[in-house]
Amino acid sequence: MKMKMFVAAAALLASAMAWGGNAIGGRVTCDGRGIAGVMVTDGYECVTTGNDGRYNMELDGDARFVYVTVPSGYLPRVEKTVPLFYYPVEAARTQYDFELRRNPVDDTRHVAMVQADVQLTSQDDLATYKGLLKDVVDYADSYKGRDVFGIDLGDIVGDTPSLFEPYIDVAAAMKMPVWRAIGNHDMTYGGRTYEYSYSTFESYFGPIYYSFNKGKAHYIVLNNNFYVNRDYQYIGYIDERTFRWIEKDLALVPSDNLIFVIMHIPGCLTKELKWNTLIQDETSNIAGLWQLLEGRNAHLLTGHTHFNWNVCFNESLMEHNTAAVCGIWWKAPVCMDGTPQGYGVYEVNGTDVKWHYKSMGYDADYQFRAYPVGASTEYPGDIIANVWNWDELWKVEWIENGKVMGEMTRFEGYDPMASEICADKERVQYEWISPIKTPHMFRATPHDAAAKIEVRVTDRFGNVYVQKIGK
Repeated sequence: MKMKMFVAAAALLASAMAWGGNAIGGRVTCDGRGIAGVMVTDGYECVTTGNDGRYNMELDGDARFVYVTVPSGYLPRVEKTVPLFYYPVEAARTQYDFELRRNPVDDTRHVAMVQADVQLTSQDDLATYKGLLKDVVDYADSYKGRDVFGIDLGDIVGDTPSLFEPYIDVAAAMKMPVWRAIGNHDMTYGGRTYEYSYSTFESYFGPIYYSFNKGKAHYIVLNNNFYVNRDYQYIGYIDERTFRWIEKDLALVPSDNLIFVIMHIPGCLTKELKWNTLIQDETSNIAGLWQLLEGRNAHLLTGHTHFNWNVCFNESLMEHNTAAVCGIWWKAPVCMDGTPQGYGVYEVNGTDVKWHYKSMGYDADYQFRAYPVGASTEYPGDIIANVWNWDELWKVEWIENGKVMGEMTRFEGYDPMASEICADKERVQYEWISPIKTPHMFRATPHDAAAKIEVRVTDRFGNVYVQKIGK
């Protein structure tokens, strides 16, 4: 399996290197009829099809794929959740034809189910993940009549590319297209340049940057894992080739469309960039992407951190950093910030979007965890709430004996459950695993610790969630 995988990756690279620039063409069709206005790209140049669905372009000498941006209203062929919107470049080939099919539902209203950091390292991990997918399938079924698809934010495996193939087999249970970004633990190590690092991933999932459309929403998938070719080290970075492609891609997208940018490493976890700092787990040149998105209604969807966090940069730009499906590396069903294993759900209607976090094994209204007095070692006299999908427009209140006492105080601290789990080194196995402080913690000091206490959370969309503490 491993040898086969690396041979495929090497063949893909060799094919691209052997191929010099040349004129290519083809047709994009549905039921034999041409589709006009479809973007076709080789990762360098972007062209659109004419009224008859035909296109022509000069293939770049370094191109590895010819692929389409699937337009709204259409679907690509899908094999075991992998969308087949691309062809690997072949040295002797000059024609690349794409056949799409009509979407049976109106994708103006659609739902993206967004997971991050599955991070499989063993067959045991794979078996556990397989069991969790029932939650995804059942929740997708609750959106009957809508176009539902998956997005994976990377780190599908944990430095174990031999698990890509069995992962694909297991993921097939989701029965939906899943659009994937590469993560730093999906890279192939040992090559002499950054370009080799994504060769294995491409041999299974296709291009590392691409786009697709749903209704009035445009989705851009990027690789921002820059392998520095020393052991497994990387930085968050978007290369110039990708930036140039994004510019060409966005030039073909109406200015009023909703934009989603999908990548593994966060752009920035604070509202402003820290001065004169290289943070490995942020994208060092994210300001360049912000400039390209200026004036657009845009959301960044990222993973990598294994915690959940939302950053509102301004009224039209927001980043959603998504917690890990693997929890504490498959040792516990929560992440190190206390966020349960789960996934983000984005409900899009035209250019409007609403979102929530779906915890695996819980109802959709499970949006926080409340703790009684004494649960926190940091604030032992306070009640505590961990509101993992909080942002600036949420409200967190506490109620004592039926009386609203006001808003709880937000603080950066530890989730009591995550702290207890991480302290059990026999359970988590790795010495380096420890709880992390998170800014989505809240506290309040009750007048009577034995009183009937409730925590009431209202999200930015007006949904209200309540949990009782004590009697």
